Amino acid sequence: MKALPLSELPTGQWGRVVSLKARGMARCRLLDLGLVPDTPVQAVRRSPLGDPTAYRIRGALIALRREEAGQVLVTPL
Repeated sequence: MKALPLSELPTGQWGRVVSLKARGMARCRLLDLGLVPDTPVQAVRRSPLGDPTAYRIRGALIALRREEAGQVLVTPL
């Protein structure tokens, strides 16, 4: 199945992290939030203006801006 940016995952759908495109401190932050390869993640809710989006990651609800979520590649489940 083809990988897509987390920012394009439809609301309510689950995906599995494949890789991170981010480098440096941005990469460290995403890893610290639990976005490591093979982790399931769900797009839960988009804000009224579309940014940020809430994602369920390892039981926690995390808000990521479109730019940050675009750095995470996932395969839809």
